[in-house]
Amino acid sequence: MGPNPTVQTQDGFEARSLACRRAGRLVFEGLDFSLAPGQLLVLTGANGSGKSSLLRLAAGLLSPAGGALLRAGVDLAKDRDSHLADLHFVGHKNALKPTLSAAANLEFWARFLGDAGNVEQGLDAMGLGGLADLPAGELSAGQQRRLGLARLFLRPATLWLLDEPTVGLDQASRTRLADAMRRHLECGGMILAATHEDLGLSGGVLELERFAPRTALEEWL
Repeated sequence: MGPNPTVQTQDGFEARSLACRRAGRLVFEGLDFSLAPGQLLVLTGANGSGKSSLLRLAAGLLSPAGGALLRAGVDLAKDRDSHLADLHFVGHKNALKPTLSAAANLEFWARFLGDAGNVEQGLDAMGLGGLADLPAGELSAGQQRRLGLARLFLRPATLWLLDEPTVGLDQASRTRLADAMRRHLECGGMILAATHEDLGLSGGVLELERFAPRTALEEWL
């Protein structure tokens, strides 16, 4: 499998009294966490508790309804570009164009990320080297998930934001991903991951239900 890109570590990522509102509904509030270089934080909670929303906030795709996210002690609202340049976000959807080849999909993402990237390294890292010329739409569900995850290896980025990264993966691919995540952490990287499954790695756990507004708690009860 391909080597992990070397990360250039920046000090920590944290949330302070963070609140999120989606479609007029307060999803969570008063949420705090601190993620240091070399650490994994796993997000847990029932569907609707805000795991994906928190990742989208962390990726700069949503704005907080309250509180703040900070990178190296700086509010993202004041230096969003530096933060975005040093993260990878892989959502629960693979974000692939089915008519493009596996290699062409990664080439698209490399351009989107503003860097030529290393497409061959991305393919090899997830064991897709032999499928480079196949249209993404002809790949199996597991292969498509691996292709979505291959974006992690196009260029170095300290912070990985992963939404259900192991869904659709067979055991061999889960082991491959776990090994890559472990190497990333050993290099000083940080990972924030939402998952219902054991990733096979040591890390902290953030339970989203703890930060549910009272109205949401009453609905669950």
